[in-house]
Amino acid sequence: MTSVLKNAICRFLAIALMLLPFQTGQAKMIGTDQVNPAAAVQVDRDVVSNYLGRSQVVNEFQSLGLDIQAAKDRVAAMTDDEVSALAGKIKALPAGGDSLIALVLVIFFIWYFAFRR
Repeated sequence: MTSVLKNAICRFLAIALMLLPFQTGQAKMIGTDQVNPAAAVQVDRDVVSNYLGRSQVVNEFQSLGLDIQAAKDRVAAMTDDEVSALAGKIKALPAGGDSLIALVLVIFFIWYFAFRR
């Protein structure tokens, strides 16, 4: 190789190294719900179905004249976002709090998501 060609290649590489960024990616922590969103959705569905399986909820549904199986079918027909919103409301309720408020919320969300279409 001639010295002129070597000199041109070195200049090109030096300019390229100065102009091009060295680091293009960034490392940061991600949550487990971002790694496996299907597992998070399944957990939310389990929260709602476990809530509908409680004896207090079943008794309250029956006293209101509602069928618990119809409610479970409506929950199964909900989209992932709707189930996540409902599970978030259930998780936000105080432990040992007024179960009537929780039941009214569950009934409202099932009704809202089932009949708004």
